[in-house]
Amino acid sequence: MQSPYTGRREDRRLVTGAGSYTADHDRPGQAHAAFLRADRAHALIRSIDIAAARAAPGVLAVLTAADMAAAGYTRGRAQVPYKGRGAALISPSSPALAQGRVRYVGEAVAIVVAETLHAAHDAAELIAVAYDALPAVADGRAALAQGAPQLHDSIPGNLCFDYDYGDETAVEAAFATAAHVVRLEQESARVVGNPMEPKAAIAEWDGDTLHLWSPSQGMPGLRDQLAGLTGLAPANIRVHADDVGGAFGIRGAAYPEYAALALAARHAGRPVKWVATRSETFLSDYHGRAVWMAAELALDADGAFLAIRHNWVCDIGAHPSAAGPGTNTLNAAIMPFGAYRIPAVYGRNRLAVTNTVPITAYRGAGRPDMAYILERLVDEAARQTGIDRLALRRRNLIPREAFPYDIPTAPMPSAYDSADFAALLDAAIAEADWDGFEDRRAEAATRGRLRGIGCAVFIEPAGGVSPTDEAALTFEPDGTLLLHEVAIASGQGHETVLPEIVGRALGIDPTRITLRQGRMDGPALKGGGAFGSRSMMAQGSVSAEVANVVIRKGMALAADALETAEADIAYSEGTYRIAGTDRAIGLDELARRHPGALDGRAELPSPRAFPSGAHVAEVEVDPDTGMTELVSYVSVDDCGVVVNRTLLEGQIWGGLLQGLGQVFGEICVYDADGQMLSGSFMDYTMPHADLVKRVAIQTMLVPSPSNQLGVKGVGEAGTVGALPAAMNAILDALRPRGVTHLDMPASAQRVWQALQRAVA
Repeated sequence: MQSPYTGRREDRRLVTGAGSYTADHDRPGQAHAAFLRADRAHALIRSIDIAAARAAPGVLAVLTAADMAAAGYTRGRAQVPYKGRGAALISPSSPALAQGRVRYVGEAVAIVVAETLHAAHDAAELIAVAYDALPAVADGRAALAQGAPQLHDSIPGNLCFDYDYGDETAVEAAFATAAHVVRLEQESARVVGNPMEPKAAIAEWDGDTLHLWSPSQGMPGLRDQLAGLTGLAPANIRVHADDVGGAFGIRGAAYPEYAALALAARHAGRPVKWVATRSETFLSDYHGRAVWMAAELALDADGAFLAIRHNWVCDIGAHPSAAGPGTNTLNAAIMPFGAYRIPAVYGRNRLAVTNTVPITAYRGAGRPDMAYILERLVDEAARQTGIDRLALRRRNLIPREAFPYDIPTAPMPSAYDSADFAALLDAAIAEADWDGFEDRRAEAATRGRLRGIGCAVFIEPAGGVSPTDEAALTFEPDGTLLLHEVAIASGQGHETVLPEIVGRALGIDPTRITLRQGRMDGPALKGGGAFGSRSMMAQGSVSAEVANVVIRKGMALAADALETAEADIAYSEGTYRIAGTDRAIGLDELARRHPGALDGRAELPSPRAFPSGAHVAEVEVDPDTGMTELVSYVSVDDCGVVVNRTLLEGQIWGGLLQGLGQVFGEICVYDADGQMLSGSFMDYTMPHADLVKRVAIQTMLVPSPSNQLGVKGVGEAGTVGALPAAMNAILDALRPRGVTHLDMPASAQRVWQALQRAVA
């Protein structure tokens, strides 16, 4: 299955500036929009005076929550298909613009439409809003405390969802008899997605049909969410996207701004375009992570794991987003014991609303958080029990022969499909030269440096999202083939790899096949977007299947053309042949003779698989400054069958850098009044290319039985492994100086402060 092709088709277009992003689109007669956003985190709106803005030069419309409410345009309501501790998720309904109260800095209060962008911005500044300040709370645990400011009347105590999983009684019994109990608290800091392409949209009406151009990870999902925001039937919505400049989960949502733009375009009678500023990206794009985690591990006298207990508080932001509640409950419940055999498991995740930007899925979507707390907990257990950390892991890893391995904590029937954790760990420590580390540590000490090494073994859920996925293949008169599917690439290389899969199945040159992704001017298709490392499992498998459909459709036509029985026909390398003879007809010839007859369509159930990996990080710390250097990183991943090595390594690199960015610098900071203190690149640390020195990427093949290609997904593996491996390495470096606890990010300031506290 290894592809003979290298490189990516889309690269020349994207790196030469010829990409087509939402901001590149212009519609005839379009107007421009600007939003007035709240400048305080929590306040009652006493009045909004839009008269001056409406009278400003070039202004076509000014809309507020009253207009949204009258039209029934909302910010949407989050839903999860399972209940919590006796109650469902509480997700209040509210207009697309803030009504009566603002709940976070950056919340949209009004929209202005004008002939030019400058006119729209100038007019927005003329809107006068009278606020009555309310106390704010910007931390999840503080929001759940007695007497905390209340954000929504319908969410008592700010607790919008209280979800638990597992067997609490069995866990309590195991802890009561344990020889060792290890407890750890960690935070996975709030981070900003910051894709290259800012949030943008163009809304245009064609009669009663709404067209929306916007960066998206998948068209059916965006369309259906937008239908929920506007009350329109999905059939009356057309969403469009060509290139998408980064997604990471935050481009999966239909933002309330989209609903406001749609109504503004209706009022203006013209298309309306809006492109966010980078400041708006910080203040209004949904954020990721923001989880406080406590975990306890019970062990017997020999170091066997008996039970694990999780307690999470998830800051969900001011309003539960469409993906936020599921991100912070479902994925945690699917992997709470990670790669280990732990007989008793229990977890409780409380979701708190706060005066901050809402939280959504962000690369890994809860998986990196769970891997982080698990692997930090195992290292801490090794430290407290005196058992070697590798030996402790090996003693408790789920063996290969135990798969499929049931997941009793999942809210629906689930099982790990396949993995070989011991082999992954062996390969990773061999590549990292773990046995030679103590010599390197000693050498670093001669230079006044602290050296540390850390590992992580993990497994994560991938795929799912939608019940089924479809693809279609059409033959064009010029001999090219068009492959149609619904997911939108944001760097994954779909234009390269999906035609490769179809070309390989048909036995033809894949350069003859062009991908049409997410286009609503083609066949109407069902399916999920590019979420959860699912693209190759879902879109890849159904692309292979549609090629098989085409081959099967051609059998009868070939038999008729060759005047033989269909049972005598064999297909290979683009040709139908009577077995054992030289009588044949090509696929192209059949398509030319029978226009449209070979066009195919396929549908498959959406698969789920469980990628796994073992990562090793090695760091060096300057104790005088706190500066930490990542000197080596080893990634060994089981992502099933490798379809395209170039794209696989690109995904692992991207995931690693995103995870390491969170480890070494990224954090979104709010003050006690809910004002964001890290709202620009002057104050928010992004990972740079010099963050990593040596990276070794290896793969191990344990094919997944869940899909035709045997793939498992790799888009989030780098991030899932990076958080625990790197932080374990940093703590290993600092521990000889008395540092036993550190939260991300391990910035120079935080590391230095931890060292100073340890000395004191």
